[in-house]
Amino acid sequence: MSDSSVDAPTTATTFPILGTVGTPPAVDLAGYATVGDLTLDLRLKVEPGELVAVVGPNGAGKSTLLRLLAGLVQLNAGTLALGGRTVDDGTTRGFVPPHLRRVGWVPQDRLLFDHLTVAANVGFSPRATNDRVTTLLDALDLKALANRHPGECSGGQAQRVAVAQALAAEPDVLLLDEPSTALDAGSRQRIHALLADPGPGGRQRPTILLVTHDPAEATGLADRVVELSSGRIAEGLQP
Repeated sequence: MSDSSVDAPTTATTFPILGTVGTPPAVDLAGYATVGDLTLDLRLKVEPGELVAVVGPNGAGKSTLLRLLAGLVQLNAGTLALGGRTVDDGTTRGFVPPHLRRVGWVPQDRLLFDHLTVAANVGFSPRATNDRVTTLLDALDLKALANRHPGECSGGQAQRVAVAQALAAEPDVLLLDEPSTALDAGSRQRIHALLADPGPGGRQRPTILLVTHDPAEATGLADRVVELSSGRIAEGLQP
């Protein structure tokens, strides 16, 4: 992380999307970050409640993009704003840490707490209400596993727990890194249904960025698909 000003390389293409007049984008990213041998050079806007699928070859920077939004990677230059609030301006002083961003993140390795039960994992966030936990356990067919620990669950079951945990925290932005990889068809359908309609009572869907290698998942679930290639958003597609 650096406080010095750095000239960014040539920017990637910006793809206009429709939003509500006067409402800031849920995600407004314009900048670049270098991680190892990969430089992410990005322009991306995502509107509140929009579900954007991120596709592209291995090594293109898809997971790194999610880590950047979550606050686990910092910009070298540029800005990242979430809901109109700047959380990263390429300096240490302007960097907002992950726990203050209200961003939910489900990485490929899930990061569950082994010493807690499934129910306790789902309800771990202070924002997770008992009613919300119960609803998510039921929606993802986890009620029978509520008193088990993650180590007693299959890979697909643990993946569902991780998605439920992230949604229970009521994030403004939800980042999903291949959440359907270890799931059978039925479990995949449950997660897709939950992402499309997160609950009754007018509950607003969080803004979602979904990394996937499944073209059918990308086009069937997303409002918009972006393709990441060599660290740049190379294409914006309507599913």
